[in-house]
Amino acid sequence: MDASIIVTYRCPMRCKMCDIWNNPTKKSEEFKPEMLKKLPDNLRSINITGGEPFVREDIEEIVEILQTKTKRIVFSTSGFFSDKIIALAKKYPNVGYRISIEGLSCKNDELRGRQGGFDKGLSTLLELKRMGIKDIGFGITVSNNNSDDMLNLYELNRNLGMEFATASFHNSFYFHKYDNQVTNKEEVCANFDELIQRLMKENNPKSWFRAFFNLGLINYIQGGRRMLPCEAGQENFFVDPFGNVLPCNGMEESCWFDTMGNLNEQSFEEIWNGEKAKIVREKVANCPKSCWMVGSASPVMKKYMKNIAPWVIKNRLKVMSGGKVDTSCIPFYHVGNNDKQGIGNNNPNQNIQ
Repeated sequence: MDASIIVTYRCPMRCKMCDIWNNPTKKSEEFKPEMLKKLPDNLRSINITGGEPFVREDIEEIVEILQTKTKRIVFSTSGFFSDKIIALAKKYPNVGYRISIEGLSCKNDELRGRQGGFDKGLSTLLELKRMGIKDIGFGITVSNNNSDDMLNLYELNRNLGMEFATASFHNSFYFHKYDNQVTNKEEVCANFDELIQRLMKENNPKSWFRAFFNLGLINYIQGGRRMLPCEAGQENFFVDPFGNVLPCNGMEESCWFDTMGNLNEQSFEEIWNGEKAKIVREKVANCPKSCWMVGSASPVMKKYMKNIAPWVIKNRLKVMSGGKVDTSCIPFYHVGNNDKQGIGNNNPNQNIQ
């Protein structure tokens, strides 16, 4: 399984597409690092996120425990606390970092609400690269007016030899946002289309599967049903700052919200195999939302690799011969999906695979 640990809802940024910073946790309410010892061993990967994870003074202790649970830890961070990041990277050089940058300098600072945020984030990444840290890169959340900058960031990232993670803004309890909506869909989808074409031209198979993920973002923005089923609470889980085990971070109270249990009160095995977890998984199976976020999309992409590989191979060969990926044709993979899950707006361009 993949795990995401939300260590805090405190954050120094003031992002327009996220209102976590306006709903912070109290330091005294946040779980103690020892609680994480209850997590299962041999997790596929762990993402440490927030809020801003580096506001926690005990973040090094958290990493020390989590490194016993997985071979891959990746932070999602603003890069604002560069000194703490660099110090941690020196002690744990195998830990990865995705620094959230929403565009070039002016656009990033406008959207993230902090002057100098772009310079801080980029300088942190450059120092990590100089140190030889391998698993580093940008993460951008595309909204209504930064999709052009996404392409510029991709080129900067590619020339620096770093990873590049994308998202579209969503609404959920986690973001405390319910009015995020892409209104200039044609422009944003066109920029995602261009990103897909560029990714498919790379000589890295990882980039080809990223192209598929970004096709999922086009589908999400257009209101289509998820290309793959959501198996949150089975293939992945989240732990919030209070110790609650959640299936995902995409739930909305207006649709449903539930937890599987609390690690401060039970063992992970009791939670994972308990009756409450069964109820939550049933709610996931019938969830009307059609989210496409990396936390829940990546695990099922790995699980159904053999299903999506033909799309990847076909389009890679097409691009190699001078053609283009047809992003107007969205595949839908029926792999035992519940027909009530994530129906979206029934995108007529989706083809059942």
